[in-house]
Amino acid sequence: MPAKNALSILHSEKLFAEAVKLMPGGVSSPVRAFKAVGGTPLFIKEAEGCTLTDADGNTYIDYVASYGPAIVGHANERVVAALSKAIGRGSSYGAPTEGEIDLAEQIISALPSVEMVRFVNSGTEATMSAIRLARGATKRDFIIKCIGGYHGHADQLLVQAGSGALTHGTPSSPGVPESITSTTLSVQYNDLDAAKKAFEVNASNVAAFIVEPVAGNMGLVEPKEGYLQGLRDLCTQHGAMLICDEVMTGFRVAWGGAQVRYNFKPDITCLGKVIGGGLPVGAYAARRELMEQISPSGPIYQAGTLSGNPLAMAAGIATLEILKEEGAYDTLERQAAALADGLQAAADKADIPIALNRVGSMLCPFFVKEKGQKVTNYAEATNCDTQRFAKFFHAMLERGVYLPPSQYEAWFVGLAHDDEAIKATIKAARESFKSLA
Repeated sequence: MPAKNALSILHSEKLFAEAVKLMPGGVSSPVRAFKAVGGTPLFIKEAEGCTLTDADGNTYIDYVASYGPAIVGHANERVVAALSKAIGRGSSYGAPTEGEIDLAEQIISALPSVEMVRFVNSGTEATMSAIRLARGATKRDFIIKCIGGYHGHADQLLVQAGSGALTHGTPSSPGVPESITSTTLSVQYNDLDAAKKAFEVNASNVAAFIVEPVAGNMGLVEPKEGYLQGLRDLCTQHGAMLICDEVMTGFRVAWGGAQVRYNFKPDITCLGKVIGGGLPVGAYAARRELMEQISPSGPIYQAGTLSGNPLAMAAGIATLEILKEEGAYDTLERQAAALADGLQAAADKADIPIALNRVGSMLCPFFVKEKGQKVTNYAEATNCDTQRFAKFFHAMLERGVYLPPSQYEAWFVGLAHDDEAIKATIKAARESFKSLA
């Protein structure tokens, strides 16, 4: 059992005891429960910049960043000002707003593959709707996904899934009928030959291949050179849609996301997290002739009472305006690289084998079993030492650093992580790795 946080967490423990009586596992999303690392989850009272403060008054440097959205920092004054102005006008109208146009224009200008956008309320809604669009447009039923790839909790996608489904139970969740998953095929991420075979065997039935361009729900795994363009070519060859799930990577790994960073062109893009500045949001986007098949322009139905919520639009616009400023992504790249280099050096000094993967401001140290091991897919990720990660997690928590409570989640660096925060994190890592040796 990992060591208990040396700081007082008595109030968090009390709150958790109350929460488990009222909510499944005491949480509103599984990975928050600390089930993968042990111990009591912290109840957060407030956040500012790159720090979180829990219900007991302990402050931590935060690398969860709300699982990605807090790229400009918590309670950023420009985002707060935009939200304050918006909330004074009302929180929801059930009618179009100018903010939807403004945010859509920002997205379209950044993504060369996109001409129209439909806003929804979550990443799950975005991927679910994108698949419906692909099936409706191709008049085919089959979807191919990657083992360990997580695209939300829609029934058809909970097949060998990552993220919380990977950490907390059987990836093919109970409650999902076999008739639903029978049209979902799974292949290894970064294995283009497996993708080719899946297409060859099911060529006339495949509506789409859905992929996280950078796998962020089995830890963090970068695409091999040529992999994403290879998927693009396969989809074109077989008349299928390439759905790029950039809910995590969109405006995170580059202005325009992974498709700009790796220079490939999907048919449909799914977005979330960053484009809402920390508020619930999602979107799917594509070229005009595809998107005009969505109701009310076309016959493929999708709707949402709170879609395009004016608060989410305001926060998203303010966030993207900050990211668009000169030097923003250079800063993210520099700070994330400094953190990654420091973590690697600290692990090497303590003789702890890790495989440290990084893409832009996303990273993940995998606790591999031997030095020199790489992590390039789900099988290699799940062969890592999760017990050692759990000990490291609690050692870092004791030293004031809050990490995602699972080996299979990416870390996120933001603009608020200044040099002092990075140095403090590396110092904590040196001590934590040493405690594991």
